[in-house]
Amino acid sequence: MGAKSSIEWTESTWNPVTGCTKISEGCAHCYAERMSRRLKAMGQKNYVDGFKVTLHPHVLDLPLSWKKPQTIFVNSMSDLFHNDIPTSFICRVFDVMERAYWHRFQILTKRAERLSELAPLLNWPENIWMGVTVENISCSKRIDYLRNIPAAVRFLSLEPLLEPLPDMDLSNIDWVIAGGESGPGAWPMNKKWALDIQEQCRKANVPFFFKQWGGVNKKKAGRLLNGRVYCEMPEQTGLTSAAFG
Repeated sequence: MGAKSSIEWTESTWNPVTGCTKISEGCAHCYAERMSRRLKAMGQKNYVDGFKVTLHPHVLDLPLSWKKPQTIFVNSMSDLFHNDIPTSFICRVFDVMERAYWHRFQILTKRAERLSELAPLLNWPENIWMGVTVENISCSKRIDYLRNIPAAVRFLSLEPLLEPLPDMDLSNIDWVIAGGESGPGAWPMNKKWALDIQEQCRKANVPFFFKQWGGVNKKKAGRLLNGRVYCEMPEQTGLTSAAFG
């Protein structure tokens, strides 16, 4: 339930929870759902229930056994703030992240309302980065919930980008990732959408990370935007170069 990751903006994944349910348009072609079905067919014991929300307390302490500091995407196969995940279990996940202070943890949710409700109950050490997914204008309200979360780094994942996102309020936002949808049935992304987001980030002095164009063959499409790769990252707030150099 932990592995090296091919996701461009992280290094490893840790899945104390797997499974989810669709909540908005960006969920239509969910890669985690496809992967869960494949892993179930392969007989992977943690996916016997497929994509049903499932807690895995036996992997909670896994990051504590990883001695080499690394950037870890939490619940790449789920959403930590899903309503079916007990608050007590979320608190246990945060406790492990706080104890594993030598790692950087990245959490991403579409359920910004619940994140906002639970945030006062959680500890927010400086090694926890918190983000929300915003795939279209109707989901932009998630940004307002996020900007008030007391995380060291607050970030947006504008992926899969399904339409233009003009005039975003990027105040109190520390990082923006953008990318197109990939895999079967992928929705095409317009270059103008990506360029507009890059320009909004430039004006707001927010680091911009362009993840991919996506499409059915995302490797072929690549990730060059106007002939260059954008891999900007937020400052490593409160973290030493010895840990994350």
